[in-house]
Amino acid sequence: MIAGGGPAGAMLALLLARSGVEVTLLEKHGDFLRDFRGDTIHPSTLQVLDELGLAREFLELPHRKAYDLSLVTDRGDVRIATLRRLPGRYRYIAFVPQWDFLDLITSAAARYPGFRLLMNAEATGLVREGGVVRGLRYRDASGEHEIRAELTVAADGRHSVLRERAGLVPEDVGAPMDVVWFRLPREPGDRDDTFLRISPGHMMVAINRESYWQLAYLILKGGYDEMAGQGIDALRRPVARLLPWLAGRIGQLESYDDVSVLTVAINRLRRWHRPGFLCIGDAAHAMSPVFGVGINLAVQDAVATANLLAGPLRSGAPIPESALHRLQRRRMLPTRVTQAAQRLVQNRLISPALTRRFDPSGLPRDLTRIPVLNQVAPRFIGQGIRPEHVTVKER
Repeated sequence: MIAGGGPAGAMLALLLARSGVEVTLLEKHGDFLRDFRGDTIHPSTLQVLDELGLAREFLELPHRKAYDLSLVTDRGDVRIATLRRLPGRYRYIAFVPQWDFLDLITSAAARYPGFRLLMNAEATGLVREGGVVRGLRYRDASGEHEIRAELTVAADGRHSVLRERAGLVPEDVGAPMDVVWFRLPREPGDRDDTFLRISPGHMMVAINRESYWQLAYLILKGGYDEMAGQGIDALRRPVARLLPWLAGRIGQLESYDDVSVLTVAINRLRRWHRPGFLCIGDAAHAMSPVFGVGINLAVQDAVATANLLAGPLRSGAPIPESALHRLQRRRMLPTRVTQAAQRLVQNRLISPALTRRFDPSGLPRDLTRIPVLNQVAPRFIGQGIRPEHVTVKER
């Protein structure tokens, strides 16, 4: 039983159904069409799709490939990293709307008879017997329901209801910024890439969506109300200065109704499980948008979970809590290291830039010429710490 149809929940459902386990996936919305969600598919996830025989279908989706990562300062472009020398077949990041990715994964899962997807079904609580979680309760248009299961997995995001019901409280690691998301039309003659724009006091990400730009303007933590109180020009002005070729389109950002605000959080659970219950993905560890690795950490959690637990679940044997703890131990190292790297970037780059304590224009034009960065950064960004591979067999 899995609550949450995001990358972690959908991928775990596919892997379990593929291995012959009966699995029900709950998604509280009626579709996956929610804007401004993470949608960077890194080489580690592309490799998982390849191992599942889904890489060709994935690459048939509308997408853009990023082989190099760059930031733009007031003096010009700085190349941060290149993925072109990574080992393996996939040496790029694919930008794909998350709803297309989730449609692909759940459609693949639907090919297996043991898979069931319940949309518009919101998990509301846990079923407990003798101190063990035996399933969950959910609400849909017809009322309240209960499903029993040998294992209940919370993949219902950073505001997980089931995590709260299990009495698991994440430890906040800290983030100095929030993100204001919005979109503006893209026109011929615009840049062709996706990039980070940085200037003293300002920072934003521009993602090329072919017909439009998906834009993320970073602000200091808790600063949205102050900015909104100054009117929409408080957002228009810095965007037009950072990206002057968008100045003629900035008026299409009419009000703050046209933006979405992400409250950035980095946190993690000290304990991911209770008897019969497990948290994965953002329910276990909320990631910063730094490096864009949130989807990929969630997918890696799902792969590790299926590799460890598909066999016992298929046999119908009770899942000992020691097995859940093994999963936590395996995935805690990648979580801690990735979050530590995110905090390093936040504290050494983002926070100083937003508070005008750092001028990025002094950076060298090509950081990939620095030997350590040339070797470590591509592997960390593209493959992550302890990348998982699908070992559970299809049945």
